[in-house]
Amino acid sequence: MTPSKEEFEARLRQIGAERYHDRHPFHGLLHGGDCTPDQVRAWVINRYYYQHSIPMKDAAFMSRVEDPDLRRIWRSRIEDHDGTDTNEGGIRRWLRLAEAVGLDPDYVASCEGVLPATRFAVDAYVRFVRDKTLLEAVAASLTELFAPKIHAQRIEGLLQNYEFADDSSLSYFRNRLKEAPKDVAFGLQWVLDHADTAEKQDAAAAALIFKTDVLWSQLDALYGAYVDPARIPPGAWQPGEGLMMQRAS
Repeated sequence: MTPSKEEFEARLRQIGAERYHDRHPFHGLLHGGDCTPDQVRAWVINRYYYQHSIPMKDAAFMSRVEDPDLRRIWRSRIEDHDGTDTNEGGIRRWLRLAEAVGLDPDYVASCEGVLPATRFAVDAYVRFVRDKTLLEAVAASLTELFAPKIHAQRIEGLLQNYEFADDSSLSYFRNRLKEAPKDVAFGLQWVLDHADTAEKQDAAAAALIFKTDVLWSQLDALYGAYVDPARIPPGAWQPGEGLMMQRAS
């Protein structure tokens, strides 16, 4: 017997309650003002790799979609990140955050110095969306169900604890508070409608777990490299590299 849509949605939300990366200790440090400037910079550099890969993930998804209505709806996700004539876009907003914390945005955009584990995790997510079923690909995006809470916490924590934080530098998070609910409302309903067997529900739930693992593993890598104890792998960003003053000189 296939669980009802209500039961299935509750299952998905429970995955977020147990596994979303808002529970990771790095976010406690970041939001509580306990990160050093270099730890904040390391987070900005590595998270950028995820941000810049999201439109490629969505383009890979759209290349497999035959339904023009689904492509039309999904297209706005790419525009939200890449920008349009009237929308700066999330990637440029993230680079403004990079500049606010003292990083050269060109260095951050180059993706040099990204931790190997960050690169592996994010690339695995892009491949997952490219290769798995459409249902699994959409279900993996449902971590957006839980994102507004962490964005609100981040805005509050950064404003309270860091001098770089202001409306300009935090504009990425403020905009996601408006964009993510639109995306997730459609994505959730699409998954609920298309996961019409117990087997499909299991596959969708596994996809969401995979995505929470992708997010969690990025923070594990960041914590291990730059927090306790700091073990920066070869080729990853070293404190002092890629700063604005280097570009000015």
